[in-house]
Amino acid sequence: MRFACIVFPGSNCDVDMYHAIRDELGEEVEYVWHSETDLDRFDAILLPGGFSYGDYLRCGAIAHFSNVMESVKKAAEAGKPVLGVCNGFQVLVESGLLPGALIRNKNLKFICRPATLVVENNETMFTSGYENKQEIIIPVAHGEGNYYCDAETLKALEANNQIVFRYKNNFNGSINDIAGITNEKGNVLGMMPHPERAVDQLIGSADGLNLFKSILRNWREAHVLNV
Repeated sequence: MRFACIVFPGSNCDVDMYHAIRDELGEEVEYVWHSETDLDRFDAILLPGGFSYGDYLRCGAIAHFSNVMESVKKAAEAGKPVLGVCNGFQVLVESGLLPGALIRNKNLKFICRPATLVVENNETMFTSGYENKQEIIIPVAHGEGNYYCDAETLKALEANNQIVFRYKNNFNGSINDIAGITNEKGNVLGMMPHPERAVDQLIGSADGLNLFKSILRNWREAHVLNV
């Protein structure tokens, strides 16, 4: 399986994402600069965390105009897995691939700490390696990770099982404790916590590795069925 790790000016978690795929998952991964216009050679797309374009205007607001985002949208429409973490989540929201908005944390401070997440939906291509309601430890590092949406959108997210992760202890103010959501099709996931920083017990948790393993397992099953 071949992963694209998109790099914007200001990305700073791309190396962590690259390490998780190449060294822990054992799959192919390539850094892709934001000016790229063709992602057809990749099986999955990763949008890492950081401060794309310095977070000017709003987090992710400028990045979503990058050339590569048209190809990211094309990949999403084709059903390929698209994962946006932290700033990547913000980019997905700004680009319209996911609903809602990420606003300032309720305490108006940057938060960097391990977080306990509850797996709310383990029937997606990203979460099939977890048990439903399983609690996992995934670190967070964000100043604008407070997920917000209107009542109608929240109702739709709940009805369609698009909420895949919740915070056990809501520290940033996210509506209904939301830590991660998918699109309706289930192939685009945005989450504020960093699974790529939780792939080895040496650094405190390996709970994030199952997310990447889930992507790989589902891709292999689909690939075998299509052969």
